[in-house]
Amino acid sequence: MKDLTISDSNRNYFLKNRQLIILLAGTLLMTVVMTIHGASLKTPGTPKGILNLEFAYNTAQASSVLNAWAATSATNNIIQAKMNTWLDFIYLFFYSQFFFHACQLLASSFNGSIQITGSLLAKGALIAGMLDILENTGMLLTLNGHLSQYTTLLTFIFSISKWILVIAAILYVVMMGSVLISRKIWKDSPN
Repeated sequence: MKDLTISDSNRNYFLKNRQLIILLAGTLLMTVVMTIHGASLKTPGTPKGILNLEFAYNTAQASSVLNAWAATSATNNIIQAKMNTWLDFIYLFFYSQFFFHACQLLASSFNGSIQITGSLLAKGALIAGMLDILENTGMLLTLNGHLSQYTTLLTFIFSISKWILVIAAILYVVMMGSVLISRKIWKDSPN
């Protein structure tokens, strides 16, 4: 009779992949939630929605965003923006953990600079989550009427830094994931 026990390495692999799938599902679900919930924030004055507030680097730009949202009579977009920002705290948990684990898992399949890059980007994903917390704090201050040059500038810096780290992690996961998939296809294909 064949031994049906699972080795520790197979168990760890399964648990890591299950965790990665749960984090990916949470990231995708929160992407949909944030997109639907933030739809009303896209106005003629704020075509990028909440991103217009993230990238407002001075009080004049932030005031312009707030005025565009206050002018909408059908929905109280300031309240929508506050809620969207609070929802982002859930979102940042999922995406930062997903990219942390995905970069780590991919990095473990390579050697040299690709492995080091993946390990650094995994840490960068966690830093992106922390930057997102600081960015959200700045946006909530602005949305609650505490508008200042320092708050808007710091929010902008946190946002840009976060996006650089997130985009780098996305590129790493897509590129190195594609390399691993193509390796598997070539390995499994008959010669």
